[in-house]
Amino acid sequence: MRKFLFLFISTLILQHFYAANYPKREIRAVWLTTIYGIDWPKKPATNEITRKQQQDDLCRILDRLREANFNTVFLQTRLRGDVIYPSSIEPMNRIFSGKFDVSPGYDPLAFAIEECHKRGMECHAWFVTYPVGLVRSVRSRGSKTIVKKRPEICKLHNGEWYLDPGEPETTDYILSLVKEVVTKYDIDGIHFDYIRYPENAETFPDKDTYNKYGKQAGLARWRRENINKAVFLIYDWVKQAKPWVQVSSSPLGKYDRIPRVPNAGWTAFETVHQDPQHWLKKGKHDMIAPMMYYKNDNFYPFVDNWTENCNGRFFIPGLGVYRLNQSDGNWSVQDIMQQIDYTRSQNVPGCAFFRGTQVLNNTKGLYEVLKGKYFKYPALLPPLTWLSKERPDAPQNIQVERIGNELKVSWTRPPKNNQPLSYTIYYSLSGSVNTRRAQSILATGVRDTEIYLTIDPGKEQEFSFRITASNRYHNESKPSGEAYYYLSKYSK
Repeated sequence: MRKFLFLFISTLILQHFYAANYPKREIRAVWLTTIYGIDWPKKPATNEITRKQQQDDLCRILDRLREANFNTVFLQTRLRGDVIYPSSIEPMNRIFSGKFDVSPGYDPLAFAIEECHKRGMECHAWFVTYPVGLVRSVRSRGSKTIVKKRPEICKLHNGEWYLDPGEPETTDYILSLVKEVVTKYDIDGIHFDYIRYPENAETFPDKDTYNKYGKQAGLARWRRENINKAVFLIYDWVKQAKPWVQVSSSPLGKYDRIPRVPNAGWTAFETVHQDPQHWLKKGKHDMIAPMMYYKNDNFYPFVDNWTENCNGRFFIPGLGVYRLNQSDGNWSVQDIMQQIDYTRSQNVPGCAFFRGTQVLNNTKGLYEVLKGKYFKYPALLPPLTWLSKERPDAPQNIQVERIGNELKVSWTRPPKNNQPLSYTIYYSLSGSVNTRRAQSILATGVRDTEIYLTIDPGKEQEFSFRITASNRYHNESKPSGEAYYYLSKYSK
């Protein structure tokens, strides 16, 4: 099956730069927002034609991300008390069909996962954890909203309904949603947003819950422990069910008021009773992507703080590229470039971008900067070594053959490997293949055992290929043997 098609330019010459400029392994993530159709879908699907248009729109988004060598998508899967897939627990959001709790005629989550995987990208289900919607929105759902079905675990705060983190049944409810997604779908991760108390938490109306369960603990400490219990329970269940599925979250960008920035303002620990460094320390998270939508002294010291306290798990800063918009800060693209430069200099394993629209629309040239400079070459995802260090065997029987104006590169799965694998294809147009360099990566995350490359049939060119296999923990095998092919316009 032809899942990957690459256009070779006959004059292509591999450029030699310092390896640090082009990391071989890096997380390159983007948040795709579904609520209100902000990123996708732009229009509801009401018939077969509009359904196909809706699906094609996502494919175009993913194609464009793949062309810029992104490898991770955080897809908003649970919005605010509703979801984007057919669920037995919560209704489907109206954005996909135009009507509340009505299917658009396909499963958007299953479709998105499959299309991400076709393009060598991971898909993580992004959950908005505790908010369940504004009063008007909740009212429009009638009896299908959790506020009507389970009022005892809901609180109204500043015109919006929330699940109450202090109610033990709230954690059970969230876990039931996680179980549904992890069990039904080939998802790569569960990613939590708003896994904290809301803004103006000091007025959150949970006095009755605190009196019932607080056990004389201080309010702030009790609230943090409520979130901790949920994180720990969910993480442990996921690792028992599918240990390769990553658990991550996007906490506030500033953990606490660190000595270098004593007047940090709004922070995770003090303001919204969120303790992600504790989750990392106790090994109950695989990755965090804090919302670091700030500049200068409100950004760089906190990168250092997260790096120093991530316990070997992945910390990737969430970069606020929406601030390139004039109405949201009017940042320059150089502001984002400087943040990427700094995080790479600190050996941070990647970054995430909020939101997808600013990347895809090339706001102030952002997409071109990423595609042409920072993400110029593909990158493997870094290995989840705390989950598994086992490496698969190398692929075998590498074959290269010309079929018309294409080269077909194929291989066989390594024997005695029953687990799902993906493959990285390395190449050289002159000499031996160097698998340590990002510049040698032709494609990664390939889930098939063949790719097709378009060629210039009138061009004399030599090709060398080596292939590796990676498991669901991103552990890479040793390279295969090298396959050589000489392209000539003359018969051989």
